[in-house]
Parts: sequence; structure tokens; C-alpha cells
Amino acid sequence: MSDRIQLASQAPAAIKAMMGLESYLGGSDIPLSLKELIKLRASMLNGCAYCIEMHAEVAMQQQESPQRLLALAAWRESPLFDARERAVLALTDEVTRIADHGLSEETYQQGLVQLGETLLAQCLMQIVTINAWNRIAVATRMEHQHR
Repeated sequence: MSDRIQLASQAPAAIKAMMGLESYLGGSDIPLSLKELIKLRASMLNGCAYCIEMHAEVAMQQQESPQRLLALAAWRESPLFDARERAVLALTDEVTRIADHGLSEETYQQGLVQLGETLLAQCLMQIVTINAWNRIAVATRMEHQHR
């Protein structure tokens, strides 16, 4: 167990605000399978073991195949993802690595075509939210509790 601070006890109002985002996303139109792909891919890019472990468990409970979960590491080369999933994964990669090149017009437009405006907006908020959780978990060295 890490000896770093626990934000839930030191900044409970901030965690409550983050949970407000989770509540909004829970009521969004994003299919659960896409939510977990977003969460896993961003967490992989950010090196967040806590979130990878947690969301891999959730994805497998939702009958996501281990093969697809492993293929997330090389999703561009994998034939296992459809056009909508590819659009979401491209958005996830570029928004997670926003400092590298921003969000390209090509990726944005492909997201718009595949998702429409409302679902695109919701997916962007899901990407932003998991990136915030990743930063919290990595900075405080959170450890996932296995059942």
C-alpha cells in the first residue's frame, strides 16, 4: 500500500465533483462496451495499473473477450474493432496525448461521422474523465483491490 495521500479523505469535495461526472456519464448514451474500451485504452496510454485492472475486470464481466482487451495495445493493426470503435479509440489516443498534436481534424470528423454530435460530446467527456482518474491514481499510487 502506498504511503501517499488519499484524495478521498484529503479532498472529498473534489472526489464528489468527479463522481458527479461519473453520474452524468452513467446516464449517457455511450454503450457500456465503448465506455470500457475508452477507459482501458486511456489507462494503458497513461500507465495507470489501477484503472487498467479495474476496467479490465468490468469489461470481462460484460463478456468482452480477453483477445480484444489484449488487442487494444495495437488496435490500429487489429481487425477486431469495427469502424465506430476505431473512431472512438482514435479520439481516445489523441485526446489522451493532447500535448503531442492536439485532436486532428481527421480524427474529429471521423468521430462525428461515426457517433453524431451528442455521442461524440459524451465520448469526449468520458475520455477527459478517465484521464483525470488516471492522473489521480498514478499521482497517489492507488492500488486496485482484487476480489
